[in-house]
Amino acid sequence: MSEKPPESLSFRPLEMTDLPMLHEWLCRPHVSEWWQPSPTRAEVEEEFAPLTDAGRDTTHGYIALLGARPIGFIQCYVVMGSGDGWWEEETDPCARGIDQFLANAEELGAGLGSAMVRAFVDRLFLDPEVSKVQTDPSPDNGRAIRSYAKAGFVAHGEVMTPDGPALLMLRTRSTGDPSTWSTQ
Repeated sequence: MSEKPPESLSFRPLEMTDLPMLHEWLCRPHVSEWWQPSPTRAEVEEEFAPLTDAGRDTTHGYIALLGARPIGFIQCYVVMGSGDGWWEEETDPCARGIDQFLANAEELGAGLGSAMVRAFVDRLFLDPEVSKVQTDPSPDNGRAIRSYAKAGFVAHGEVMTPDGPALLMLRTRSTGDPSTWSTQ
């Protein structure tokens, strides 16, 4: 049986005032291992400031909250046309991609990441035009792969991305059926 997301799990748009916190999170060892290694504050501002303006970019950033407490970051983007060598073969304008992390290492492995991803993707599927959601963890990131599987994602094979090898994982409306999710 799948885990139920905490009732108090919510998401709010990333704001400019979140960038110092985001910088600190991105410098934590459990995050920087899989994201860019310890970015400078200026690099965080350059990369993430556009995500705070919903009308300016096709990628949107969110802070995940457990109650009122910020627990992580999640971003969503339109896959087709994402640029810079990413997903050039994608022809579905309704496909979305996500990337995320939990801020606190002590919360890893307890189901919170799966709950966060599942709740966010459920929210994306409230838009009837969203056809599928994809993510692309490193093939070496077993914790993330298990978390995505628990959130209803299905592995579709290894792909080469501008960041190197990745495991393409998809969740469609049909794979969103909780009875098909892994509990391991």
